[in-house]
Amino acid sequence: MGHHHGHSHGHSHGHGSHGHSHGVAGAGQNERRLLLAAALTTVTMLAEAIGGFVSGSLALLADAGHMMTDAAALILAWLAVRFARRPADWRRTYGFDRFEVLAAFANGLALFFISAMICYEAFQRLFEPVAVMGGTMLTIAVIGLAVNVATLLILRHGGEANLNVRAALLHVMSDLLGSVAAIAAALIILQTGWTPIDPILSMVITLLILRSAWLITKDAGHILLEGAPSDLDVREITKDLEASVPDVQSIHHVHAWSLSENRRVMTLHALTCDNVPPEKVAAAIKARLREAFGIVHATVEVEHQACADGAARTCDKV
Repeated sequence: MGHHHGHSHGHSHGHGSHGHSHGVAGAGQNERRLLLAAALTTVTMLAEAIGGFVSGSLALLADAGHMMTDAAALILAWLAVRFARRPADWRRTYGFDRFEVLAAFANGLALFFISAMICYEAFQRLFEPVAVMGGTMLTIAVIGLAVNVATLLILRHGGEANLNVRAALLHVMSDLLGSVAAIAAALIILQTGWTPIDPILSMVITLLILRSAWLITKDAGHILLEGAPSDLDVREITKDLEASVPDVQSIHHVHAWSLSENRRVMTLHALTCDNVPPEKVAAAIKARLREAFGIVHATVEVEHQACADGAARTCDKV
């Protein structure tokens, strides 16, 4: 997506203009895919909601509720791709990457709320069964399944390089399972007339929704709390830099966080000896972070004496 707009000094020269133009082209394709998928999902969601009300099927309404959050997720993912391309300004010095994280967090909370509503209604229906029109329910559920498969095929090619699209794909996959559950409930009602299968399977769909909701909210919350990326251990990075970068005596005050799911940032202090040029040490540390840990944006403070921020360390001159 070409994220290196705000910091091309000294550490992103190796990426060149080709990488940037390729990222923009990929973002444009993902934008189109997400918009088409959102339009398809919205139309199906409306059809399932109407079908659920007409047929009296809670499984269809549950799947429509799930599709509503999916449509919102796809629209937010589309907006995130658009917003992330906007350049940083003096008020938002990191740009708009956090927009997709905020959107994901809000989306996850909405999924919890919808799940609670569906579960409440399902419990009510177990004790007070409602007549369900199996034929109408089956027709709408089959249409829902067909659209889910089409959406999956549209998004499939954008997911390899974009976490935002992969998250949208996860929604569509669980949605597809919801449609299968609604079809199963319709077939059982048509064959046996046993309507409790409808609220039972709607609760199964809700469990799928809750799993997605937990994963999305947990990951987004971790980023919003400035947590270190899950695959980075700052203790290991500290040891690695102290062992592999020449002239470094110690690494301390290490902070790692994410601006978005795929844009990491790090700051650290490095103690070295008086006779070593600080820019040489900083360049070596940044190169190591980029090659070994995939960290493109790092701010390195090089010290020759005890750390000004309080770490009582001295240089072991040889």
